[in-house]
Amino acid sequence: MVRDLAATPHPALDETALQALFTPAENRSAEQAARVALDDALIAEIQAADAVVLGVPMYNFGISTQLKNWIDAIARAKLTFQYTEKGPEGLLRGKKVYVALTRGGLYRDTPADSQVPYLKTILAFLGMTDVQFFYAEGLAMGPDAVQQAMASAASHIEEALAL
Repeated sequence: MVRDLAATPHPALDETALQALFTPAENRSAEQAARVALDDALIAEIQAADAVVLGVPMYNFGISTQLKNWIDAIARAKLTFQYTEKGPEGLLRGKKVYVALTRGGLYRDTPADSQVPYLKTILAFLGMTDVQFFYAEGLAMGPDAVQQAMASAASHIEEALAL
């Protein structure tokens, strides 16, 4: 399944969505049921997936709103994570996650890289700990930098996937 969050963004987790999620299924209005069904579809997709591929551009040192909305939709207690006596436990185990990061500047392994720590944390919280990152950085630093960044990223992807 391929989902283009930029082309068809998922709605934000707002007050209306939260009310729908916290209303028992048998008491939901048709509108609430339809809103919850949108999130349920994403959860079913991620539960069925063996591998997840995320394209993550850096926007103002963070992730896009489209990706954040997707994360908010799939992070649901008792379905994709649960709290136990020992703390939170992710329920989306056994998935390989590939993350392609694109950035205008050079942020890998610097304090300004807030994306990778956040993604590692939220993915692990959901049970996805087998995560591999690929970087295309310096994309706003001129045509030569773009060519070098794309070639380097492609090489790392080919190597990782043994293409």
